[in-house]
Amino acid sequence: MPLLAGELHRLLLQRDLHMLFQPIVNTRERIVLGYEALVRGPDDSALHGANELFETAQKEGVLAPLERLCRELACARFVELNLPGKLFLNVSPMTLTDPHHPQGETLRILERTGLDPSRVVIELSEHYPTQDFELLARATRHYAGMGFEIAIDDLGSGYSGLRLWSEIRPAYVKIDRHFVANIHDDRIKREFVRFIRDISSRIGCRVIAEGIETANEYLTLHGLGIDNLQGYYLGYPQKNPLPVISSTPFLQMACTEKSLQQAACA
Repeated sequence: MPLLAGELHRLLLQRDLHMLFQPIVNTRERIVLGYEALVRGPDDSALHGANELFETAQKEGVLAPLERLCRELACARFVELNLPGKLFLNVSPMTLTDPHHPQGETLRILERTGLDPSRVVIELSEHYPTQDFELLARATRHYAGMGFEIAIDDLGSGYSGLRLWSEIRPAYVKIDRHFVANIHDDRIKREFVRFIRDISSRIGCRVIAEGIETANEYLTLHGLGIDNLQGYYLGYPQKNPLPVISSTPFLQMACTEKSLQQAACA
């Protein structure tokens, strides 16, 4: 058995994974909307990073067991930490539409941990392409019927984003980091974000911009009316995240607005 495959099977067998939680912040209300759960392997493992973990799991045909373990660990830890808001769980479309996927499994996990489905958002990543939109739509409607909310992650990173959006009709869409990076210096990116914002407003969908790393990105997105933001600038993924957010971004906003007012009056 190849080295990485053996390491992956050991991690699954021993449940030797841990979860980090990154805050998603509503900057208008200045509260934590929720936390995205992110898995990591042991620090000394070749499968420490999430990309290595999931790529190896897909090659070895154990993506579903890995995702199932991640859901169990994330829900249990989220409840243990008594974090506010919603828990955002990453689920691949191929797992969600797998005919061999056990029915009611996620609901049973929540029942064991005491977490209400209304506090859980299932994130579907565009990095995993799907060919059967009708099947995926049925699967997400099934989850929505049980009280879960659905989000499309990485919107704009794949070839089928708009169709997936129209078929799934999620409660949230997360704008891919590509459209966030240096958005303050890129008019085209700002137009794309306005386009996503306007469609979302018309159909009752909430927008989350992810990957905010600088004050300029934060200020530009806030100015475009994107209230829900996620990224290093607002909070790093942590094992034990704070239930409240730092005042630093809002102090930066206040200073910028004051500078603009002074310039206007000069």
